[in-house]
Amino acid sequence: MRRLIVDVRPGEYTVARLPADAPVPAGLLDHELVSVTRTPDELSIVCPSAHAPDSDLVQAGWRLLTVRGPLEFTLTGIMAALSGELAAAGVGLFALSTYDTDHLLVKAADLGRAVTALRASGHEVHLPV
Repeated sequence: MRRLIVDVRPGEYTVARLPADAPVPAGLLDHELVSVTRTPDELSIVCPSAHAPDSDLVQAGWRLLTVRGPLEFTLTGIMAALSGELAAAGVGLFALSTYDTDHLLVKAADLGRAVTALRASGHEVHLPV
C-alpha cells in the first residue's frame, strides 16, 4: 500500500438515524462535511455535532479523518488498508467515501490510538492546528 496523507479534521461529528421518510433537516448541507444517505429503511446523517438533527438514534463523539485526494477510481485497497490497520489497533470506525476521497470517523476516545496505528503503518497524519 502506498503512503497516504490523512488529515484529522477539527471538531466532533455525529451519526444519526432518522425514519426513511424523514425530510433532510433544513440548512444541514451548509456545513463542511455532511453525508446524507437514504435507504428504504432509514435516513442516515453524518454531520458536525453542533448541527446534528434531533433523533432517538444518535451516536455522538466521532472525529473525522480525511485521506488527501483526489484519489483515482483505479486505486484499490485504500479503505481496506486503513480499516485493517485501525482494526489491528482495536479502533472501530465509520467509513464514508466521496467522489474525490475516503473519510473515516473514529470515536474521539480512540483518536490517539488511530493516529499512532496509521503512522506506524507508514502514513502521514496531520492533526488540526
